[in-house]
Amino acid sequence: MLLHIIARGKIGRSPESELVNRYFTRIAWDTKLTELPETGGRIPPPKEPVRTVALDEKGRDLPSENLATILGEWRDGGIRETRFLIGAADGHSDEQRAEADLLLAFGSATWPHLLARAMLAEQLYRATSILAGHPYHRAG
Repeated sequence: MLLHIIARGKIGRSPESELVNRYFTRIAWDTKLTELPETGGRIPPPKEPVRTVALDEKGRDLPSENLATILGEWRDGGIRETRFLIGAADGHSDEQRAEADLLLAFGSATWPHLLARAMLAEQLYRATSILAGHPYHRAG
C-alpha cells in the first residue's frame, strides 16, 4: 500500500525535510510526498481503492499501535493507497473533513506544518515497524 503525504506549502531544504526523508527511506512500504501551493494545485489521481486521513486538530488522538492496526487492516483489505492530508494554515474545510475516512490529531497542541510532516513520517515508520514486528517501537 502506498503511503502518500499531501501537504500544503513547500518544505524546501530544511531540517524538517531531512527528517521526513530519513523516515521515508526507512519505511519498507511505498511512500510519496506531494507538495501543493497554499491554494490550488493538482493532486495526482489516486491508486484505487484509496483511504484518506486528514490531520486535523478535531481528529482522534490515536496511540501508535492503533494507527498501525488501522493501516494494516486497510492494507490487508485491498486498499492500494492511503493519503494523509496536511492542510494550509487555516486547516481543512468542513467538506474535506467530512470526506476523510479518518481525522487524526497529534494531541491537543498546535504543531507547525513542517514539524507535522516530520511527525507524520515518523509515525508511519513506527506503524509499519509495528506491523512488521520490528523492535523500533518499544511498547510498555
